[in-house]
Amino acid sequence: MEEEITSASRFVELNEHNSDNKMKDTVDLKNNELNEDSVENEKEETRKVEDKVEDPCVGMLFGSIDNIMEYFTRYGNKKGFAVVKRTSRKGHNGEVESLTIACNRAGKQQIKASNSLKAQPQSKTGCKAHFNMIRCLDGWILKSMELDHNHGLSPSKTRFYKCNRVLKPHVKRQLELNAKAGIKMNKSFNSLVVEAGGHENLPFLEKDCRNHMDKVKRLELGEGDAVAMNKYFLKMQADNSNFFYTMDFTEDGRLKNVFWADARSREAFKEFGDVVTFDTTYLVNKYNMPFAPFVGVNHHGQSILLGCGLISGEDTDTFRWLFESWLTCMSGVPPSAIITDQDKAMKKAIQIVFPKARHRWCLWHILKKLPEKFKGYREYKSIKFCLKNVVYDSLTKEEFEERWGRFIEKYHLESHEWLLELYNERYYWVPAFVKDTFWAGMSTTQRSESINAFFDGYVHHQTTLKEFVEQYDKALAKNVVNENTEDFNSFQSSIPCFTHYAMEKQFQSVYTTSKYKEFRKELLGKVCCNFSSCKEDGVISEYEIREDGAFGENSQHATFLVYFNKDTNEVNCNCRFFEFRGILCRHQITVLFHMKIDQVPNKYILKRWCKNIKRSHTKVRINYDNRLVKPETQRFDKMYKAFNEVADLAIDSEDKCEKVVARILELKGEFKQEKLVCGSNEPISTGIPTDSTSCGDDLAISKETKNILDPVVVRQKGRPPSKRKQSIVEKVVRKKEERKKKKKTKDDSPLQKACYDLSNEHPSNSIGKFGTNDVTKVENPKLHEDGRGN
Repeated sequence: MEEEITSASRFVELNEHNSDNKMKDTVDLKNNELNEDSVENEKEETRKVEDKVEDPCVGMLFGSIDNIMEYFTRYGNKKGFAVVKRTSRKGHNGEVESLTIACNRAGKQQIKASNSLKAQPQSKTGCKAHFNMIRCLDGWILKSMELDHNHGLSPSKTRFYKCNRVLKPHVKRQLELNAKAGIKMNKSFNSLVVEAGGHENLPFLEKDCRNHMDKVKRLELGEGDAVAMNKYFLKMQADNSNFFYTMDFTEDGRLKNVFWADARSREAFKEFGDVVTFDTTYLVNKYNMPFAPFVGVNHHGQSILLGCGLISGEDTDTFRWLFESWLTCMSGVPPSAIITDQDKAMKKAIQIVFPKARHRWCLWHILKKLPEKFKGYREYKSIKFCLKNVVYDSLTKEEFEERWGRFIEKYHLESHEWLLELYNERYYWVPAFVKDTFWAGMSTTQRSESINAFFDGYVHHQTTLKEFVEQYDKALAKNVVNENTEDFNSFQSSIPCFTHYAMEKQFQSVYTTSKYKEFRKELLGKVCCNFSSCKEDGVISEYEIREDGAFGENSQHATFLVYFNKDTNEVNCNCRFFEFRGILCRHQITVLFHMKIDQVPNKYILKRWCKNIKRSHTKVRINYDNRLVKPETQRFDKMYKAFNEVADLAIDSEDKCEKVVARILELKGEFKQEKLVCGSNEPISTGIPTDSTSCGDDLAISKETKNILDPVVVRQKGRPPSKRKQSIVEKVVRKKEERKKKKKTKDDSPLQKACYDLSNEHPSNSIGKFGTNDVTKVENPKLHEDGRGN
């Protein structure tokens, strides 16, 4: 026999509306349903309700459906239940004439899971509580109602009901701004919690915030990623006609490759496009399309973006399409030098599209393969040490050939296929072969690190196509800010000269701060240089400069040859530091001082490093953040800014504060009244959001644009890839670190330790040709890829 629990019964106060419609004062709880809160808690919660809500009665009038929902939502919060629009009926004119508002637990349970063990919780109890509304001349009238519920009521938990979890416009705006700034959702939500004074004071949950951002993304990408991205490009082109983009499609109309460059990047190429790097190892989007940026170096030594591509593959045809698109974008002007990965398809495409460009491989990536290529060699450490000495310490091509031969013979590596292939391609990666070309000081390690730094915090492996181009804009904007900051620092301040030399003053006055620091470093390095010998041959003098260096407890020296022309004051050094980086080396400076040259010839003052030159790309108007801002958002930001200005003025006085609040409440009441007056003619809500982010609806999109299909997602096994492709060495190092954390021990195998040492080793500070030619007798110095010391 079912036991009735009277102690858990809830008393609900009701008004008798007429003698024919008497309602019960209690709600029977059946099936052992217990109320969540005690009567005392209910009374306390009721007292906390700020807006007193009158109980409904038959005959109540409402101006609009919005007014109806607002009232019954507040009434439900007071009593402890949620309301929903249950049914509606339209008349012959298409307008809604009747509407039923019901308890959210009305209806029957629907068990969808075939497996009863996996059934989801159900909230439906068949509750009969409802309110019937019909349209009248004055708006809407409550015709009949049922107030009995067959379940427990809890005012303290009404904030968890979906109808009560509302995100106000200012909250949505804050979430969207935080998302654009790369702030994660949990941190954004926590800031809202702190601002509200606790979770209980927020009318929404973190889940609602995440749902809103997901909805914004869905609305932005409603037509598909490819179409949305094309619309975005069209808007950027409308904003600035110099914006360039091109798309490549498969035969069935699916997006294959895309390239774009904004107007500032195109203008910057005219100044800094002589040397670029190109990298495809940074994964960024959910389609696993490699991100392929073109990166240069500005007058501060900062990396700048000169165009960007998303490609579907890494074959010769794809690279050729991308390079040709970039060449077209830059008015047919190719770069003088380009740094890439050791990729055969890329190499072939560069030979076709940029036949006159000097091509160089990333030496850092090559040397990272040593643990993989020499795995199992007993003499691995010695091989690695000697190979690096051969590569970095060879000042000339002839010296490299000689030392390489001794290295191969010593370790019997004549049949090593990887080394044989590297030797055949030595023109692309050995410092002695590439340092005659100007590389703007681009080190191979800086190349990869700068690209990672550009986009860290902006993109991840689930970034969609359109999201990526938006985040690309933000990365560009950040880059512009950094460049402008350095421009200001170089303009308004300068580093005091370290010496009294006029030459130092000359570079301090014309070079940017960062480049002047590089020159001063060479000037200070002059103290380690001494004359060893001098030969005269007409107007040409040959000086042998000995540079002494100390690395830890080891003292070493290197010898360099410097040639000076007495007629032109030209000075050249076989370390080729000036040709490589565009900065006079310490050996050249030593000879210039010896020859009493106070002012260097103009050829040694590079325009690209000067600070007082007006550069055309800085004049390009940028508007990265406002291309797709909705009118509603613009109005909100305008009001928000105005209110902040008023609040700043009123914060120091209680009287001012009360005056501001009074004015705001006055405006609030005025706007509410306007809404009530206008609300009677409002149609019933369809449930479709009206504040969605437009993605260019005002643009005329052709049929071809609408038929663009998204790229094919290349599914991969296991977890999604990280943003940058990792080599086998990096994977070994990462696994080793994970094992160290688990075992909490410092014991490592020789191979693991070798991997760790190599992955953390960044070549720097080589001092060239050492006093001994035996590669096995020299302690391993910290090397620099240009083959000379600091």
